[in-house]
Parts: sequence; structure tokens; C-alpha cells
Amino acid sequence: MPHRNLEAVIAATREVGDMAMARWRGEGKVVDVQYKSPNNPVSDVDLAVDARLKAVLGAMVPEAGWLSEETADNTDRLSCRAMWCVDPIDGTRDFIRGRPGWAVSVALVVDGAPEFGVLYAPALDELWVAQRGQGALLNGETLHASQRCEFAGSRVPADALPRVDNDLVIVTKPNSIALRMALVADDRADLVATLRWGFEWDVAAAALIATEAGAAVTDAFGAPLRFNTPRAQAFGVIACAPGIHRAVVDRLHDRAVALTTSA
Repeated sequence: MPHRNLEAVIAATREVGDMAMARWRGEGKVVDVQYKSPNNPVSDVDLAVDARLKAVLGAMVPEAGWLSEETADNTDRLSCRAMWCVDPIDGTRDFIRGRPGWAVSVALVVDGAPEFGVLYAPALDELWVAQRGQGALLNGETLHASQRCEFAGSRVPADALPRVDNDLVIVTKPNSIALRMALVADDRADLVATLRWGFEWDVAAAALIATEAGAAVTDAFGAPLRFNTPRAQAFGVIACAPGIHRAVVDRLHDRAVALTTSA
């Protein structure tokens, strides 16, 4: 994707984010919410944002494939070098509850790795942007990820932690996993980790933002993340200060093995 398109990607992400913001907290028409599965809501705003982004981004790079939470997957994307990887509203539960921890997440994946990542959280007035090899920005300011080297005392965005992890420190947790990863990029957290199968659209933009800010980003076993895969999933994600990455992988290893072998 040519560099000149980055501003157009940012503009498109801002446009749909502002469109969603106009419906947040019940402003305008009431948000219509349905459930794709238990505890997995989707709103009419998610669908409208998805449709608008697919039209605008698809016209921008017609040869790119498309992977989005709110669009049925098409395996044609696997034959494409480039692929848009989109979560129209990451953190839908916060969106429908009137909480600010949601964002529009847009990434362009090229040859299995994010090339651009844009994360827009209009309720927080935060615009996160990264380009591979060019660093990451928050509202135009260069990001520098956490450089913590001691695992104990690491800041984790969470509602609660298991007893085995009581040596860690809880900080505010947005519902959006992308925003939680971005907190590591901005040195507001030292560690984010999940132990479940997660979709590429959840983390593609944030993975690039955190990496370009200097964080370590892997799956739950410490392996590099790959994108535009047949399953479009990886088991878990870790975004953390590089100096504690090994300790994080070691702490999670037995739990990750137990979860993947019992599935």
C-alpha cells in the first residue's frame, strides 16, 4: 500500500468513529443490539461502521482481501498479498453500556504482517497510528512502550487477577483488547495477556502500534503473530515490556498448555 494512502486510512477511520460516537450513550436513535452468541453482542452501529469501511477501504486498495468481525469470512483473502483486517467497534460491550473503552480498529496486512495500523477511540479522544518501521503515534506524539524489567509489580489492565498473579498491579481496563494493548505502547501498562483463541481483527492494528512503540508482542506461547491465516486466529496474545516477556511466557505456560490440550 503506498504511503500516500495512510492519511486516507486515518480519515476513513475517523469518519466512522465519529459516526459511531454520534450514537454512543443513546444519542440520536436508540442502538439496536442483538447477540451472535451468549455474551457476544453486535449493534446496528457495528454493522454500519463495517459496511462503510468495506466500501471506502475496498475502493482504496481493490486488490486487498477483507477480514472483519462483522463480515462473513471469504477464503479468497488467502490468495491476496494484502488484506484489510478490521474490527468496526472493538469493545462493543463498553459501547452499548455507555462506557468509553471502545475503538475502531483498522489494519492493512501485507505478506502476513500489519503494514499500517489505525486505532481510533473517539470517546477518549485518542487516535493511535503506526506504520511498519516508522514508529507509532498517539494524537501526533511519538509513543514509547513500557521498558519495565522486573515482572513483579507490573501494571495490568484487568478487573481482577487470579491469586497466582497477586504480585501484579491492576490498572483501569477498557473492554477493547486493542486499547489494552495500546496502553502498553503508551507506558500506561506493562503487560496485557489473554489465554483464549482470539481473532486477527481484535489485535492486528494494536499489535503493530505496540511493536512500533517498542513492546514485545506474541501469542500466549511467545511465538510471533501471523495474519491472514486460514483460521484467522491465534491462541492468546501477549503485549508487554520486552524485559519481562520471558517471565510472562513462563508464568502463563502451564495454563496455556492446559487450555489448549483440553479444548
